Amino acid sequence: MIDLKFLKDNLAAMEKNIRDRNMQADAAAVVGLYDRRNALIQEIDSLRTRRNGNAAKMKDKLSAEQRSALIEEGKSLKTEIAAGEEKLETAEKELAAAASRIPNMAHPQAPVGKEDKDNLEIKRSGEPAVFSFKPLDHVQLGEKLDLIDFDTATKVSGTKFYYLKNEAVFLELALTRYALDILVKHGFTPTITPDIAKEEILEGIGFNPRGAESNIYTLEGTGTCLVGTAEITLGGYHSDSVLNKESLPIRMAGLSHCFRREAGAAGQFSKGLYRVHQFSKVEMFVYCAPEDSEEWHAKLLAIEEEIFRGLDIPYRVVDTCTGDLGAPAYRKFDIEAWMPGRGESGEWGEVTSTSNCTDYQSRRLGVRFRDEGRTRYVHMLNGTAIALSRGLIAILENFQEADGSVRIPPRLAAYTGFDRISPKGKASANS
Repeated sequence: MIDLKFLKDNLAAMEKNIRDRNMQADAAAVVGLYDRRNALIQEIDSLRTRRNGNAAKMKDKLSAEQRSALIEEGKSLKTEIAAGEEKLETAEKELAAAASRIPNMAHPQAPVGKEDKDNLEIKRSGEPAVFSFKPLDHVQLGEKLDLIDFDTATKVSGTKFYYLKNEAVFLELALTRYALDILVKHGFTPTITPDIAKEEILEGIGFNPRGAESNIYTLEGTGTCLVGTAEITLGGYHSDSVLNKESLPIRMAGLSHCFRREAGAAGQFSKGLYRVHQFSKVEMFVYCAPEDSEEWHAKLLAIEEEIFRGLDIPYRVVDTCTGDLGAPAYRKFDIEAWMPGRGESGEWGEVTSTSNCTDYQSRRLGVRFRDEGRTRYVHMLNGTAIALSRGLIAILENFQEADGSVRIPPRLAAYTGFDRISPKGKASANS
């Protein structure tokens, strides 16, 4: 949630920010509700002051007539306070509902645009492989090498589910351990998080658990949802807490299943493993002091690059445009890996993102820290270490050979125990 005083003092800038993000929200109406809420608080405080003064007078020597008058006044004040508190409760709910639709301010350097085509490429690493044959996509490779079974998963679970088989199982586990080892080296605490979170935690993080636009599976009648990312459970870990400044930054790594409805997702770039209802992911999460969040954002991006550079996968970094940021993010960088089987002749596909959400989430979740006798809201950042299904796409497609085999990147071979997946489903030993 945005700082409401900041919103009031910077209304024109906030209205421009909403337009730049291509979102629908009424900042002026929120300011009106904010003023009304504050006026009601002042009225109630004034009535309480009068009631306290009335009670103090009752201790004086009074005539029966004076005492009776004070008692009647006290009853009247009690009624007025109760009515005011009821109005305030309604006003608080209206304000919270309207304010929840206001997005975070975007970073001044974030490119202004409506959708992902307006994202700004800022860096490339590695060169896309040149094949002497027409490369297959990961769906074709998965079928030929008996690694991925979409058909049976569709029969058992529905579309956009899959079974991983044979070497693909060990490849996913290898990617998991590879990413976690890098994160532990950088001081992250490894965790395996719950797959379910309460709706209020999702809302605090900025996910909409209900409605046609929701990408979340809601568990009806429980007040809980399946998580779409460990960002939700890692962000909720310190909800309603006051942390010590000395404990910051808090760095957490979360391995979780991720469940997404992917409502409306369609097209060739959604085929196979790229956009599915369930996958596993290793997520990074940081709680830090506000003055350190931009530095930590750069560090999260550097770790993501370290992971993909170590896999010898060509990638580019894009600065996400305002219309593609999502409400909580102040700034977001994506890494897009080269995927030779994507489209007619290969295409970039998103494999990670990292967002600085400043205090937008911490205000909603109540995460603060003590700083020289006062409390301040922490800044919260998240980043994908590895989305395992998309990591599999990048490896299968980039390291395929003319004979139908797939090489394993050397850094991963130490984890898998094999350095190649052959067409017959047999893996060779490390050389």
